[in-house]
Amino acid sequence: MAEPVLELSGVSKSFGALAAADNVALTLMPGEIHALIGPNGAGKSTLMALISGRHTPDAGTIRFAGRDITGLSVARRARLGLGRTFQVSSLIPEYTALRNVMLALQARQGHPYRFVRPVRRDRSLTGPAHDLLARVGLAGRAGVPSETLSHGERRLLELAVALALAPKAFLLDEPMAGLGADGARTLTAFLDGLRAEAPILLVEHDMDAVFALADRVSVLASGQVIATGTVDEIRADPQVRRAYLGDGEEA
Repeated sequence: MAEPVLELSGVSKSFGALAAADNVALTLMPGEIHALIGPNGAGKSTLMALISGRHTPDAGTIRFAGRDITGLSVARRARLGLGRTFQVSSLIPEYTALRNVMLALQARQGHPYRFVRPVRRDRSLTGPAHDLLARVGLAGRAGVPSETLSHGERRLLELAVALALAPKAFLLDEPMAGLGADGARTLTAFLDGLRAEAPILLVEHDMDAVFALADRVSVLASGQVIATGTVDEIRADPQVRRAYLGDGEEA
């Protein structure tokens, strides 16, 4: 049986009296999209911050690619292959789309601070960066500063930046946020193919996207995972319907 790419065991985190994560157990398996859903304030963003290294858990362990990463920094986790896109953009706004991707490629090569002008003509960076932009549908936007891209284009650029780091797993935090129907459909199709490259832990409020993409769904409420299962199992779970879907009656 395949081993999990990512595994959380007994992960807890409190902020004062608030238990933002309460004894969370979660796995991400090779080749799957595992969606994490729940009402606002359920603890989804905290859990993603714990996995990415922005927060340190009070208890529990986080393993990635067979290694205990509980105490590692964000940068160390990224170098091990944990790729994250954020609900709030982490792009450098004044840099072009191309240069944002080139910086990620530089980091992957171990030269994250080589910002001098010759880098812009380095074909070991420009060629792959153009290829990644084309892959996410931004081939014609390479020279545009990221701050002037549309919201949907910035989300696609964030994916190109994540891809540049060749991650072993993706952490995607509400990638559909702010997209119109056409943009959401385009991104859904892209993510559907991406799972073959690396598994995806997906936090998303767009239930159409979740139900179209997820192999498994875990539901958070008050910092606890109250259910994990297939889309059909989650849709039919009465506890989930009460806690998240706002339905007091069983399906």
